[in-house]
Amino acid sequence: MRTSPRVGVFGLLGSGNLGNDGSLEAVLGYLRAEHPDAVVDALCGGPEAVTATFGIPATRLHWNRAEYRTASRAGAIAAKGLGKLVDVFRTAAWVRRHDVVIVPGMGVLEATLPLRPWGFPYSLFLLCASGRLLRTRVALVSVGAAEIRNRPTRALVRWSARLAAYRSYRDAQSRDAMRAMGVNTTRDEVYPDLAFSLPTPPASTPTGTPGPVCLGVMDFHGGNDDRARADEIYRRYLDGTIRFVRALVEEGRPVRLLTGDQCDLSVVAAILDAVDSPLVSAAEPASLADLMNEMAAADTVVAVRYHNLICALKTGTPVLALCYAAKSDALMDRMGLGAYCHPAREVDADRLLEQFRDLEKHSAELRRTLTERNRDAAQQLAHQFAALTAALFPTTDHAHAHAHREAP
Repeated sequence: MRTSPRVGVFGLLGSGNLGNDGSLEAVLGYLRAEHPDAVVDALCGGPEAVTATFGIPATRLHWNRAEYRTASRAGAIAAKGLGKLVDVFRTAAWVRRHDVVIVPGMGVLEATLPLRPWGFPYSLFLLCASGRLLRTRVALVSVGAAEIRNRPTRALVRWSARLAAYRSYRDAQSRDAMRAMGVNTTRDEVYPDLAFSLPTPPASTPTGTPGPVCLGVMDFHGGNDDRARADEIYRRYLDGTIRFVRALVEEGRPVRLLTGDQCDLSVVAAILDAVDSPLVSAAEPASLADLMNEMAAADTVVAVRYHNLICALKTGTPVLALCYAAKSDALMDRMGLGAYCHPAREVDADRLLEQFRDLEKHSAELRRTLTERNRDAAQQLAHQFAALTAALFPTTDHAHAHAHREAP
């Protein structure tokens, strides 16, 4: 008699980032459709939120509850050091209870936003090393990757990828980046981001008159290599965005501000404070579904965060991307909107308005293009899930291979 497969999901889930949680939602949808007998739980950043939202048991990723707070006092520094040691055993014990562990999407192999090597890269390394040692398959599914300059971070990410049993990437340049960092990617495939498999709300019908514009904002200070000029980058991004919003308001356009992470709320507050108009409002999305509902009702979207872009593209709404990393340019190009990218580090409100007006001018044809590209993405993800089943849930009685292990 075959036992139910024990599946773990792993990542910075339930921590306020809607894109990460959307990737988890997509994987849970796959598991419930294709492997309804699977027993699923999570090791994640926000276990309470994951359990409340998705109804699965969840364990805190770090023993040290202050992991993501800067440690300055000796006691806090010692606690962080102890936490790193304790997490070796905690992670291994959690992995040991599973047949399969899935890391659902996310940019887990990149450092395009500020990142310390002993934070998430270390946690991912512990996961993949434990999986290899304990013969639990670890799968990095439709993940993002980028070449990393910081040597400790680069080493941890490279070894994490090498130790995983299955890897696929959300764009070709992610696979290229891992190959450049010394990972053999011969068997690795490229598929669309997992969020493209989520349900899509019906798009609104354009009325012919200028309608609402959704503006996805981000608490953007550059990436790992921009720490010295982080404040300058943020100020330039915010000032350019405020000028853009003012120009839309002067034309009588309603502007709806959207976030993708809890930290973005400060940017929303700054824009509302600078542009005092009833035409500017803010939504409070709690999921990618909420974001898609907002964007489906809009004429046009302008957005920074990667998964904000995906939500707009998935609803078939023309979108202009403020790009902070090459992944955004690659996504827009893949979906047929490569001409509508603008650098987030150097927002030029006049140029942005010019691109925005061109986007709206070609709205009808772009909507047709997005319909075709979304159909292709759905088909590719169906292939991805079939490949995942073949790799992680073979028809052999692998489930019995771990029968000697202790029950959770």
